[in-house]
Formats: sequence, structure tokens, C-alpha cells
Amino acid sequence: MTHLRFGLPPSKSSRRLAAVAMTALAGLLAAPVVASAAPVPEASTGRASASVPHASADAEVLAAPDIPLSNVKAHLTQFQSIATANGGNRAHGRAGYQASVNYVKSQLDAAGFTTTVQQFTSSGSTGYNLIADWPGGDADQIVMAGAHLDSVTSGAGINDNGSGSAAVLETALAVSRAQLQPTKHLRFAWWGAEELGLVGSRYYVNSLSSTDRSKISAYINLDMVGSPNAGYFVYDDDPAIETVFKNWFTGIGVPTEIETEGDGRSDHASFKNAGIPVGGLFTGASNTKTAAQAAKWGGTSGLAFDRCYHSSCDSTSNIDDTALDRNSDALAHAVWTLGTAEPLPPGESYETTTDVSIPDNGAAVTSPLSVSGRTGNAPATLRVGVDIKHTWRGDLVVDLLAPDGTAYRLKNSSSSDSADNVIATYTVDASGETAEGNWQLRVQDVAAQDTGYIDSWKLTF
Repeated sequence: MTHLRFGLPPSKSSRRLAAVAMTALAGLLAAPVVASAAPVPEASTGRASASVPHASADAEVLAAPDIPLSNVKAHLTQFQSIATANGGNRAHGRAGYQASVNYVKSQLDAAGFTTTVQQFTSSGSTGYNLIADWPGGDADQIVMAGAHLDSVTSGAGINDNGSGSAAVLETALAVSRAQLQPTKHLRFAWWGAEELGLVGSRYYVNSLSSTDRSKISAYINLDMVGSPNAGYFVYDDDPAIETVFKNWFTGIGVPTEIETEGDGRSDHASFKNAGIPVGGLFTGASNTKTAAQAAKWGGTSGLAFDRCYHSSCDSTSNIDDTALDRNSDALAHAVWTLGTAEPLPPGESYETTTDVSIPDNGAAVTSPLSVSGRTGNAPATLRVGVDIKHTWRGDLVVDLLAPDGTAYRLKNSSSSDSADNVIATYTVDASGETAEGNWQLRVQDVAAQDTGYIDSWKLTF
């Protein structure tokens, strides 16, 4: 996980001040982009949803296999060996990172994936993203899982982020072992230069056309999922992805909390900023575990979740096996659930493009939308497409109001969410609401200094 100073700004004031102050890969290095088959397809803006049709009915999707912890740890041992042989790290622009890409790519090539190495430049050095596509599935609905593969220069980066990289790799290999035939297309990715500010993932997203971005129905990010004093944190971004993870952890009796420490500081932000539905898992970094957290998760209160965060001691001894095992299995569950669910059929949409100004740090405003000609109730997978232009979206609280006034929270405010605009599709279980009537999008700016407006929004039944 990247340092705060390299990720999105932690506060409004810092953003304004910044505005004012303005060997192992030899074969791969022979060409700018090396692919086992087709090159990385273009992809980027505008968003469909991660909507999981029937996701609440587990019988309607294939059950994921158990991910062997021993396999995940074997990948971590390889990453440690690579770092040890290459100056102690696997950082961007260093031989250790190149060797890490080569190792992961060789595993995927042998398993039948189409792999592509995407090249970019950062801080005067060449960087690499590794993309792996599993054959089959609807190419217009892509479920993607990824993790950053680079470490900081001070250590091997086994928890940060060998853990996420290994879990994503072993989940991909499980897809191959099962010879899974998903309904949606499955894509896996390992990002370079995350520790320099999400460089690799941002480069990938920016290289995609708006059409190809719109085909990514879900991006799942794993960054630090084996912290030695582990917590169990779930991203609260796309509701469908969040629900899949929360339900899985509930099923094994493990309580979760919303992830806040790394919000905007890992590669999901590159996708979220382009309006792509995102979710993910995290076990904590430099923040301190509270007594209440220790009581429900175990571990030691008063100590950091990972005392070796961005340090030389982030080695294979810096891993909690139970957390690594649980998060690897949770990822596999999400990939199987999202990737094998019955795709949503096209729905009838109702849209308004009337602009509504949002006052700075003021009262909530509403944008009405009339739905007529429908009988019965709204669906359990009502899709709410939102396009709000705003210079600091973390200020915004967004709700959908049903005809009877019932409010459905779509987005909470967040002081760390400093990007512009809210362009996303949310999924709401509105099956208890009459479909026909006057629906409203309610938006409130709860902090000072930034303004915006509701550009458009729509309901898809």
C-alpha cells in the first residue's frame, strides 16, 4: 500500500496547497510489450454496475474451491527469495520487481491464461503491469481482481503486497484447475509502481477507451491481507461487492469493519475515479488495533496491525496465516459469485438530465424522476446510475428516495475521498417499493469549500 503522500491527498487543505505549489525478465525486456497472445484491450469512463443478480441465493452460483494456504505461502516464499537475490526488495525499476513479474507470468502461462505485460515509465524507470485473461465469459461484462506487485525499496514487501499478489495469483490458478466456465469474463492483474502513487493501475485505466472501461463490471483489490496483528476490513464502495464479502465473512463467523485507513491509497482508486465499481479486502497497516478490535479478532491491542509496514522486517515471518487463508478464500468466493452468476438482462431505464445545483456545505437538494407505466414492485436489483459533477466528492452524501419517502443510502461522505465527481451505478434492493411513482435522488454537501451539481441520474428496472 502506498504512502499517503503518494496516494490521494488526505485533506482538502493539502490538496489546495499542492495545487498552488504545483535479470529474470530479460525475455520480457526485449520489447515494450510482451504478450502470450493478444495485447491488452483498450478500455475507460462511464460505468455499469457490479450488480450481482441472484447473489443472495448462493445455490444459483457455483461454489468456490478452498484456496490452499500452502500454495499461497509458496508464492510468498518465491517473492522473498527474489527480493533476497536482488538487493532485498522488489521495488519499481529494480531487478526484484522484474523477477516478480516473470515469476507470476510463468505460473499463469503454464495454467492457460492469456498474459500481457504492459509497459509504462515512472521516475525515469520502466515499469510493468501484468494482465491475465481467462478464456470465455461475456466480454462485455468483465470481473477483474488485482493487486500491486511492487514493494518499497526498504524491504521485500511480503505483506505489502506479496500477500495480495499471492492470493490473486492462487485464485487465478484455482480458476484454471477447475477449468471454470464463467458467465462473465475473468481478468486478473498485478500492478507496478503502486508505491509511487498508483502509477501502474492509473496508466492501465487511462489506456482504456470509455467503451472498454464500461465493460468492467467489478474490480476487486487486495492490498495487505496477511497483517500479523490482523483486522478484517471490507471496502464500502460498490454495494454488491461489499455484500458478497460481508456475507462470506458472516458465514464463517468473522465480524468485519469498513476499511478506512487505506481509502484512496491503493489501486482500486484508479478504477473508482473512472466510475468503475470497486471493492476489496485489507487487514490493516500502520494504524493501531483497538481493545474492541482485539476482543473480536484476537491479536494485541495498542499495537499496529502491521508493525513492519514499509520496513525491512516485512518478510515471510510478517504474515498471519489465518488472515491470509481467510482472505484468499474470500477472494475466490467473490470471483466465483460475481463471475458465474446469471448476467442481468437489459432493463428499462428512466432518466433525468435536468441539472440541480448542490450548495456548498448546505441543505440537501433533490432531483425528481417520475416512473410511470409499470405495475408491481421495483426489483431487488434496481440499478441507480448517478452522474454528479463536484470538485470534492468526499463532501457528498447521496440517497435514493422511494415514492413513499423511504431512503436508501448510496454513498456516505469521506474526508479522505478527495477525487472529483461521483460517476457510478449502485444496486438497491427496492423489492418492497412500488415501482410506479415519483423517485428522487437526494444529495447533500456536508463540508465547505467545494461545489457541484447533479448532472443526470437514472433508474434501470
